[in-house]
Amino acid sequence: MSELPASVRLALWVTAAWNGAVSPSDALARSFPDLDHVAGDLGRLDVWRDLGERALFVALPRPGDTSRMPRCSVPAAALAAEAGECVFVPSIGGLLIPTVAPFGPEGDTGWRADWFAHDAQPVPRHRLEMIDLRDVERTLLTGLRELTEAFERVGGAPWSGAGRSEAEAALDSHGWGLPDDTPARALRVMALAATAGRLADRAARLTALGSDGLDAGTSVTREVLLRQLSGHSDDALADATNVAVMSLAGWRPA
Repeated sequence: MSELPASVRLALWVTAAWNGAVSPSDALARSFPDLDHVAGDLGRLDVWRDLGERALFVALPRPGDTSRMPRCSVPAAALAAEAGECVFVPSIGGLLIPTVAPFGPEGDTGWRADWFAHDAQPVPRHRLEMIDLRDVERTLLTGLRELTEAFERVGGAPWSGAGRSEAEAALDSHGWGLPDDTPARALRVMALAATAGRLADRAARLTALGSDGLDAGTSVTREVLLRQLSGHSDDALADATNVAVMSLAGWRPA
């Protein structure tokens, strides 16, 4: 699976398509290069476009924090938090939430995404335009510094030595295949956030973390820090993506 959530790719490519950069069919094909089957309510994208939407935004919620999502029903918010991602339109309101899972017989499995539409309240444009990329980057870097200090006290920092090298080797933003007009500054923040998120995701499986021999209390503390790292990373990735979306839609300069 890609290190970028499917919703991040979809938001950028569909916004590019809605503003004439590529065809809608090409946008869908480029959004899911690593999925073997995509199905569900993606026809809702055409409906939203026909109703005048020109920007598709992303949220990366998690259990206990759906603050970056538009207001919606409790079941829809729970589904999005479980999926860890969704896309939404701000003017008329609406969500698409994916379920990404393996499928097929043992020895011949692939990955599929099924998208389900849900109602949501509109999001005022000024709330989205308030996102400042410099603040996003500064907040992310501050969080990473604070977590670095906390990991040093606990032990097993996920970005030390071979752990970081392994994660960075698997993460190449140049190969993401995003729209050509994606602003470079936004892409840089996305890359930093995605790298940090990948480190958090891989941390428990990396032998370089020094986790062997840690007592139960230390292990629990470290797990909490890793969840915080993942949360900081997801927030920054969503915000930076949405800045890029606004640029592709002509809402703000690149």
